Amino acid sequence: MKTRRLGNDGPMVSAIGLGCMSFAGFFGATTEAESLACLDAAFDRGIDFLDTSNIYGMGVSETVIGIWLRSRKRSVTIATKAGIVTGPPRRFDNSETHLRAELEASLKRLGRDHVELFYIHRRAQEIPVEEVVGTLSRLIEEGKIGGYGLSEVSPATVRRAASVLPPRAVQNEYSLWSRQPELGLIRACAETGAAFVPFSPLGRGMLSDAPPDPARMAEQDFRRNGPRFQPENYAANRRAIDGFRRFARERGWTTAAAALAWALDRAPHLIPIPGTRSAAHLAEWDGADTIAFTDEDRTEIDRLLPPGFAHGDRYADAQIVGVERYC
Repeated sequence: MKTRRLGNDGPMVSAIGLGCMSFAGFFGATTEAESLACLDAAFDRGIDFLDTSNIYGMGVSETVIGIWLRSRKRSVTIATKAGIVTGPPRRFDNSETHLRAELEASLKRLGRDHVELFYIHRRAQEIPVEEVVGTLSRLIEEGKIGGYGLSEVSPATVRRAASVLPPRAVQNEYSLWSRQPELGLIRACAETGAAFVPFSPLGRGMLSDAPPDPARMAEQDFRRNGPRFQPENYAANRRAIDGFRRFARERGWTTAAAALAWALDRAPHLIPIPGTRSAAHLAEWDGADTIAFTDEDRTEIDRLLPPGFAHGDRYADAQIVGVERYC
């Protein structure tokens, strides 16, 4: 696996990371054994950058990673997050008291005395981001975190934060069917020296050889209420992406590997973090970091899946609360 730097001051990590939200059952039931097998398979393929959060299963994802670290004695780079309070009601808390308490709980579950990256999962608008960065700076000075990150924020917020201390990374949904970060966020990261970390770079499973069937999704599946997975939108999206599947197959690539290669091809400071709970699905990513597109490939991908092709918003109204919308 090729490597990329996690921000100007960060460690070198695998060019593709692993999103660990699935370990908490967001996309269907799983087991600890299945999650451990997935982590083993990721590490064997050179993936050494793991992304999790305190609220993924209310600690389940971090706990599984902690078990894996203790039993396998692996050296990996870990990012976790805090700032969302699930409630009810759901709210956001960027206060120093909350962030410190949640970080300490995360470290205990992970079996670590520090993490390399600690994100504000959502920005609490009532607290100036400069004040939040002050809190994060103190955590860096104390050795609790290597650097800080921001999630689902605007380019303006990135620049405000960087005026105090540049972030190590900024995370947002980005893929062939979610292109909003091209309207300033990717550029703001490059300007401030932050890595841009696309989550859901495989379109929540749609950019794969076997796309998910909404009719067969588990009751707790996060995607069930998503606008893009509602019947009419899903059918239109499936038809559009079928063309990209044929494009990848004709070149000997899996759909997932081609989609990840597309994200890597956008700029050298991008580090996508696809998620899965399955070692079998993870195998579909093999070789993504070695795919080299020609100009003709890029033109054809743009023809097949032009910006804005997706039918439906990426989140339902209840899911998008807290995301900074800047366009």
